[in-house]
Amino acid sequence: MSDGTLILESIPLVERIIDFLKGYEENGITKYRRKISQMSIEKSLSLVIVFEDILSYDEDLASLLLERPREFLDAASSAVMEVMKVENPEYAAQNEKFFVRIKSLPENLHIGIRDIRAIHIGKLVSVEGIVTKISPVKQQLVEAIFRCKTCGEETPVIQSGRGLDKPPSCPRCETENRKTSGFELLLDKSRFIDIQKFMLQEKPEELPPGQLPRSIEVIVKNDLVDVIRPGDRVIVTGFIAVREDKRLGKSAPPIFYPYIEANYIEVLTKENLDVEITPEDERKILELARRPDIRELIINTIAPSIYGYREIKTAIALLLFGGVPKIYPDGVRVRGDIHVLLIGDPGTAKSQLLRYVSSIAPRGIYTTGKGATAAGLTAAVVREKSTGDFYLEAGALVLADGGVACIDEFDKMEARDRVSIHEAMEQQTVSIAKAGIVATLNARASILAAANPAFGRYLYNRPVTENIDLPVTILSRFDLIFVITDRPNKEYDKKLAEYVLDFHRQVYPEVLENTIPPLLLKKYIAYARRYVKPRLSEEAKEKLVKFYVEMRSRGENPDSPITITPRQLEALIRLAEAHAKMALGEIVTVEDAEAAIKLVEYFLRSVGVDVETRRIDIDIVMTGQPKSQRDKILMIIDLIKTMVEENMGEPVRIDDVINRAVERGLDEAFVRKVIEKLYESGELMEPRPGYIIKTV
Repeated sequence: MSDGTLILESIPLVERIIDFLKGYEENGITKYRRKISQMSIEKSLSLVIVFEDILSYDEDLASLLLERPREFLDAASSAVMEVMKVENPEYAAQNEKFFVRIKSLPENLHIGIRDIRAIHIGKLVSVEGIVTKISPVKQQLVEAIFRCKTCGEETPVIQSGRGLDKPPSCPRCETENRKTSGFELLLDKSRFIDIQKFMLQEKPEELPPGQLPRSIEVIVKNDLVDVIRPGDRVIVTGFIAVREDKRLGKSAPPIFYPYIEANYIEVLTKENLDVEITPEDERKILELARRPDIRELIINTIAPSIYGYREIKTAIALLLFGGVPKIYPDGVRVRGDIHVLLIGDPGTAKSQLLRYVSSIAPRGIYTTGKGATAAGLTAAVVREKSTGDFYLEAGALVLADGGVACIDEFDKMEARDRVSIHEAMEQQTVSIAKAGIVATLNARASILAAANPAFGRYLYNRPVTENIDLPVTILSRFDLIFVITDRPNKEYDKKLAEYVLDFHRQVYPEVLENTIPPLLLKKYIAYARRYVKPRLSEEAKEKLVKFYVEMRSRGENPDSPITITPRQLEALIRLAEAHAKMALGEIVTVEDAEAAIKLVEYFLRSVGVDVETRRIDIDIVMTGQPKSQRDKILMIIDLIKTMVEENMGEPVRIDDVINRAVERGLDEAFVRKVIEKLYESGELMEPRPGYIIKTV
């Protein structure tokens, strides 16, 4: 502290703070005096003060705030009350206490969770992190009123916070030389405050390699309760306090663990995306956006050490930028995030792509389906062992809110765990109802998932739904699905081998010279997501409508399969918007629409093709069955009905049904499989071995 602090100590602290509140001016207006007068209109109990304002007005006052925050804030509370008595006496009389909240501490006072040390105890600091779990709001007794059971005298006792403090004796009984027979706590006359606890965890992207994320407990009181939810990224300004670790034995040294008593909480919005963009960065970003080859540069920068995969890298680039989320007048919310699924043979660099994306995304979370549970991916209710309190804990998709969730080994997830991500993929929320906690958390994340084929390698003679062990309800929610196969091809294999070996020799291809530094690309993506919201031009709209109508017209014939649905149309819009964002374009042009159409056509040709008819049939992804297969299933159902009718309503032999179906040109293995599926779904019944009958 400076020598001026001695002068400050001689002047009552409350008066110095009142001088600041009345005297600090901004643009000729007494900023805080005006704010205090507005508190009654907003029914607010807190006055938020910017630290820089105190520092510019009185350095010694700012220094005292940092060194002795409890003392300063108590005095500041009294100072606001004094000013309020002048500005609005009625509002001052209605409230017992006002609070002062300090925001925007300088960068040198922002400390990481793993950097909290003994020197920080009792000091004012800012700590940034992610809210992982939160307790319900409870009420803490701060002033207890006790009534003497002998004489009825009421005695107030200020509570220290550790156990219930009772009066040592009754003042009235003591003066009248009488022994009291005990006290009764009057809850209705006592004073309570709201209190809540939550865990603040290090942000995943700032975690040192190979380290477990560290957490610290934060206690919030009064009007700070319920301002945050699990998954929120926040900056907590408060002072570090310590609590005794009661689990230690009597012979152990007195160990205390830290927690933060919050004074102010700033919730970082989705747009902040945890990436700081300086004016110099902005200049570089706008310069890059003016380059005619900017999209080429971005696509080249995505996992340049992986050879080929042009369409997949383009799709990943679009996923990183995302479309524009919209809320319609009727309240319906349409997601802007793009979901991409990679199905590939082993050794095709799927995991490497996912790892790269999680590092380049402004907010990326990487996890694997094999080790993930429904609770780990979405949210859970957990019980604190020491207190028995239930906490709401956020999972990977909630933590990835506003970013990208990369899920490897998507097919290895348990069936019950997969169900939990249905809602997260379309509604972009996670709902939970357990142990009396009913909550809905935001999970506005793009999902990039990778899966291995069900048979070890992708079989082209089978539809995608048979090649991957995933329900169609999840498959249909992906905007783009790519199949990566490992087929021997002499020319391609030679180029790939040379590319990989050159990287090992540290002889890098020309494509690496035509890339963007990864950190700059990260900032470029964050800038685009934050500020660029492209609108669809009339020409782009016409192009998309024309493509959609043409594709739909192929299915007008009753015997033709459906080639595209409104779900793919929405995907087209998202992809076109993301393509415009790549160049920081404010308008979605025809070029953007054409790029989106090209990708969707590639997806439909590789995944949505009926292996029998070689025609595009989106029902393969949407329902799990192409039209040709569905027609055959209906033929088998009709055949069983006819045979049962011919048999006077009695069950028919399975072998007879198979023989009759084979005569009509159906494959025996296919017929057996269909009968088995119909039996599993309850449409067929087997009253005795070898015989079947329709249930309906």
